[in-house]
Amino acid sequence: MAKPTTPRPSRAKAKAAAPAAGADHNRPRPDTPKDYDASKEELLEFYRQMVLIRRFEEKAGQLYGLGLIGGFCHLYIGQEAVAVGIQSALQPGKDSVITGYRDHGHMLAYGIDPNVIMAELTGREAGISRGKGGSMHMFSVEHKFYGGHGIVGAQVSLGAGLGFAHKYNNDGGVCVAYFGDGAANQGQVYESFNMAELWKLPIIFVIENNQYAMGTSVNRSSAEDQLYRRGESFRIPGIQVNGMDVLAVRGATEEALKWVQAGNGPILLEMKTYRYRGHSMSDPAKYRSREEVQSMREKSDPIEGVKKYLAEMGVGEDELKKIDQDIRKVVSDAADFAETSPEPELHDLYTDVLVEQY
Repeated sequence: MAKPTTPRPSRAKAKAAAPAAGADHNRPRPDTPKDYDASKEELLEFYRQMVLIRRFEEKAGQLYGLGLIGGFCHLYIGQEAVAVGIQSALQPGKDSVITGYRDHGHMLAYGIDPNVIMAELTGREAGISRGKGGSMHMFSVEHKFYGGHGIVGAQVSLGAGLGFAHKYNNDGGVCVAYFGDGAANQGQVYESFNMAELWKLPIIFVIENNQYAMGTSVNRSSAEDQLYRRGESFRIPGIQVNGMDVLAVRGATEEALKWVQAGNGPILLEMKTYRYRGHSMSDPAKYRSREEVQSMREKSDPIEGVKKYLAEMGVGEDELKKIDQDIRKVVSDAADFAETSPEPELHDLYTDVLVEQY
């Protein structure tokens, strides 16, 4: 069994891709990012959001096991620092976000109500997509959150379109398009890179490299497994980031935003992260050992990392326990709300199929 590329230890410094051979060395390059210097209050909020995602996803796994969630369900456990670190730097309602089917964590980090997310997971009328999208297809135009896409890599091209809209409308917004290490080998990704750089679109491409795609190690599936280099032939700079450290993620995002907002065009962030569960709830993840997963939990867990930073700031266990208790109640209430909400009416099968009603 091939070993995965292990994310660097907490507080590891991000590195930017060197210019490709033959590139114009006089072209500007983004600075090497520094870890974000968070205040105590910001760090507590990062902790709260990551714990919310972790507990919410654990509850979703339980509801799936009880048969209350149908279809596929892809959990975000282990990757919390990526969504929280990036989306804490964005401006909700101004910047847009699009991602793949592992989308619950992104929605929670963007401040969307856990009740309507859980209701959507369970196919209820009160869900954010009225119970029609389920786990994989959630949207919130109000929050400029555009999914939730089941076709691997398709969201990257749509993200380029969102970036084009920001530039066309001159609204100052930036699109963040998330995709995984598996999608990084899709052809439409590179067509999108080419167009985004030609038109200098305000977009941050984020590769959430959780090491295994659907079940094959990135080292075995990718000829170039340093994914932050994937934009070099399109003159898109890349930065590799410790995606298990929320401060490293936030710092890299700040640098990426500065680059894009200066009119330099797109940038690529490779987040070296790790999912603790299988690709989906139906995946037994036999392609890796339990010891490997346990080692990652013990050495690189993003929530435990934040707890250490908070301890250095003088935050005691009692304060963190209170946050944990509050989050457990929020998640429990969301599950109760979902379970007691009605399913869509039968006639709703025929609505939202076409723009007009015929």
